[in-house]
Amino acid sequence: MSVEIRFGTDGWRGIIADDFTYESVRVATQGIAQYLTTRSKPSAIVGYDTRFASDLFAREVAQVLAANGVKVLVINAPAPTQVSTYAILDRKASGGLVITASHNPYYFSGLKYKPEYAGSASPEVTNRLEEEIQRVQRGGRVRQVRFDDAQREGLIEVFDPQPAYAAQLNRLIDLNAIKAAGLRILHEPMYGASQGYVRALLNGGKTTVEEIHAERNPGFGGMHPEPIAHYMPEAMARMKAGGFDLCIANDGDADRVGIIDEKGGFINQLQVMALLMMYLVEKRGQKGDVVRSLTSTSMVDKLGERFGVKVHELKVGFKYIGPKMAETDAMLGGEESGGFAFRGHIPERDGILSGISFADMIVKYGQPSTLGTTSISSGRSTRPAAASSTHGWKRSRPARLAVAGSCGPVPTMDSSTTWRMAAGCWFASAGPSR
Repeated sequence: MSVEIRFGTDGWRGIIADDFTYESVRVATQGIAQYLTTRSKPSAIVGYDTRFASDLFAREVAQVLAANGVKVLVINAPAPTQVSTYAILDRKASGGLVITASHNPYYFSGLKYKPEYAGSASPEVTNRLEEEIQRVQRGGRVRQVRFDDAQREGLIEVFDPQPAYAAQLNRLIDLNAIKAAGLRILHEPMYGASQGYVRALLNGGKTTVEEIHAERNPGFGGMHPEPIAHYMPEAMARMKAGGFDLCIANDGDADRVGIIDEKGGFINQLQVMALLMMYLVEKRGQKGDVVRSLTSTSMVDKLGERFGVKVHELKVGFKYIGPKMAETDAMLGGEESGGFAFRGHIPERDGILSGISFADMIVKYGQPSTLGTTSISSGRSTRPAAASSTHGWKRSRPARLAVAGSCGPVPTMDSSTTWRMAAGCWFASAGPSR
């Protein structure tokens, strides 16, 4: 009986050794190869994450593609999905295939297909892929060649995608300013594909990056690799204990981000999008539209009204958000799950760029608590007074970033809560440190 292979909002996923097997991956790849070979001189990036046998599944993908006459460029180590995806543009490939199940539990794996524009495949493309795969399942032939033989013949090339990705991020954001700021960053890759990436990007200055859960563990150490508060107890505890200015957390394939503030408060993904938008407009001087999913935050709409930015609401999934960003040259796109995309980059989620942008936000605003334009404490409006910190940038009180948000009337005040207004939205923070 054939396995049903369907591409949902972001690729095909299955349970390892049940429906996601070497055989089913070969069948799916053969269908994709038939789609790719409709164009002249086809080539494809093949990437993979840290899950069980991801590297072996990637070899199977490469062998089938090469046997069909597709030039294959295989990454040399587990890498974030967006790193493999950016390589499509950098190497001018016809598309990319990534073995990953993103934020899903350890017993899942999956296959994502990224077209030549380095974004999520459109419904038109996934329909074509499914048609070709079904043709294979009805009796088509799966072609294969040995990996080593194909490598010798030049059909398969193994390469390092990290330098090109690092150069791209350095064009998008001032990494040197972050390196020089003396921030203390905790990075939580959740045993996933972002291991080493944030540290490598920010290494070489006063800023330090400490990692936890930064080794390959196909079972994710019993964790669910999704960067939300109750799946990150150790990171939350480390931040509450003090000693760090920011925690950047990424899911299994690092296309999503989670943020924990310097007091151990989790900033939910809806608030993160609003803060990123405010930062891009106020501190980066960017103009243009914003695209969000229909289940994301109304805070973005309020900010849009304040800044004169048009906000587009679309169905869930970057296969809808990405094309709209390209159509409108939007500065930011996002969804409620913590996936954000930025102008000038791939039209796809990038959890590493999102996290580093948050670090740049802290540097640009001068302190983690001063992300709004007004501080309201005990019913009075005041500007927060900055106090020099011991490591180069300014810190002020209250020292905690948004733990709640509202875009309605000013919330009820009490002596332990400070509410800050940011372009029409109220952000709550803990009272001053004693």
